[in-house]
Amino acid sequence: MKKLGKQTLQLDNKPTILNTAAIVGPKELNGPLAKYFDKCVEDEFWGEASWEKAESKFIKETVSTVLGKADVSSSDIDYVFAGDLLNQCISSCFGMRDTNIPFFGLFGACSTFVEGLCLGSVFIDSGACQNILCATSSHFCSAEKQFRFPLELGNQRTPTSQWTVTGAGAVILGKADNGPYITHITPGKIVDLGIKDANNMRCSNGSGSFIHTLYTF
Repeated sequence: MKKLGKQTLQLDNKPTILNTAAIVGPKELNGPLAKYFDKCVEDEFWGEASWEKAESKFIKETVSTVLGKADVSSSDIDYVFAGDLLNQCISSCFGMRDTNIPFFGLFGACSTFVEGLCLGSVFIDSGACQNILCATSSHFCSAEKQFRFPLELGNQRTPTSQWTVTGAGAVILGKADNGPYITHITPGKIVDLGIKDANNMRCSNGSGSFIHTLYTF
């Protein structure tokens, strides 16, 4: 591993993306990327009693899917890097508690998934472990309740309001001869844009990160 400049790390031992999985909700089902998801769920509750429980189910089922696609047992995963938008990473914690895998909880807001890939790649590149699982989730309804306007209040949404994804994504990192490989990572910096409008979500509540991959076919 080598540091380039002030922010970038060059990885030498080819952390590899072994497989990926994504499960999403009804709005994503009707979007242009629907065919690329492993599963699209038509019910935002997905049979659960609350949106928070549904979000935990999203991440649990997505992790199960990526393990199956990669043909990797949960016992072969050294560490999990996972997070979500709720307090104390509640969805990730409840979604992952049955796996019995050492767990790093992340709260990087929109950068959580890439943050997990960055940290997991460093672990792989250092030789500290063989397989890492990175995952994240969000849910429109639970995010609205925590950050904006609880849907139960029936508030009218502003013209510039955001729509948080209902879904989860997961990836397994390991070592393999065929790519795609993660070759460099560049953590972002906190930048205050001076925006005071709470409805203008261009102001970041988490540091961005960039991850460079080398695709080999």
